[in-house]
Amino acid sequence: MQKFNYKDSGVDIAEGNALVESLKGLVKSTFNANVLGGIGSFSGAYALPSGYKEPVILAATDGVGTKLRLAIDYGILDSVGIDLVAMCVNDLICNFATPLFFLDYYATGKLDKNKALEVIKGITQGCLEAECALIGGETAEMPGMYEGKDFDLAGFAVGIGEKEIVQRENQAKAGDVLIALPSSGIHSNGYSLVRKILSQNKIDLEANFDGKPLIQTLLTPTKIYVKTFKKLQNKIKALAHITGGGIIENLPRCLPNNLDALIKENQIKTLPIFDLLTKYTEETDKYRTFNMGVGMIFVCSQEDADFVAKESQGYILGELTKGNHEIKFV
Repeated sequence: MQKFNYKDSGVDIAEGNALVESLKGLVKSTFNANVLGGIGSFSGAYALPSGYKEPVILAATDGVGTKLRLAIDYGILDSVGIDLVAMCVNDLICNFATPLFFLDYYATGKLDKNKALEVIKGITQGCLEAECALIGGETAEMPGMYEGKDFDLAGFAVGIGEKEIVQRENQAKAGDVLIALPSSGIHSNGYSLVRKILSQNKIDLEANFDGKPLIQTLLTPTKIYVKTFKKLQNKIKALAHITGGGIIENLPRCLPNNLDALIKENQIKTLPIFDLLTKYTEETDKYRTFNMGVGMIFVCSQEDADFVAKESQGYILGELTKGNHEIKFV
């Protein structure tokens, strides 16, 4: 009878242990005074910050989607970790929560310590930008579930907010102004359509596009808006993260049912990558699939609009009017 060890099945415990040792310094760089303990326990501990009257905990989870397919195929792994953090923390701030800490899950068929370390470096970079601590994670080696160099990522962000603000009635009203915060690119949504467009039209991803290889533009990491939110949260009535579903589906999520959003379409500062993609996209899909250059939308009063636009490095996109919870491009 033949006997086997764990490595025979495709799981290399030594490689996993080596990864943990290599990433300890990276992870600790994200720690602040609220992180309790170190790395290697069964869970991460974080002390709640003081200064809240009735603190409530909010949580968000997300992945990077099929953007990972491009990153894996072209061996560009240093930015997808930023995407992972961004997709979670940008959701948290839409409920007026300040991100506290982050956890990641990395699953692969065969662990390559160096490639995993590249990804985790991106995660720590994202956490530093979001001013939250990376207090834990899991690396799963699962032969038979993933083939070759494939892997998948999931992220989990936890934040804190004031109960009266989180639960308050929506503050937006007719006459309020919409402020568009520019995206850095496609962010992390719509890549199944992006990849379909690229393959069907045999577009060379290594060809020059806007001064650099197209693949680099396609893998530009998602912008993180946490610092901007923290700076301006007292001037913001509502905010929407423009992810899957685009402006059409995400903006209504932060508005009362009796308001319409009037968007001046000619005001949208569309990036060159969207000029390329929308040549091959149904007109009805472009604002429902892509962010079209708008990564976040703030709602504020008319009195605060110019200040918020300037301080957020954004611009006025439109306004709210009485209506039936519709997005109208004018």
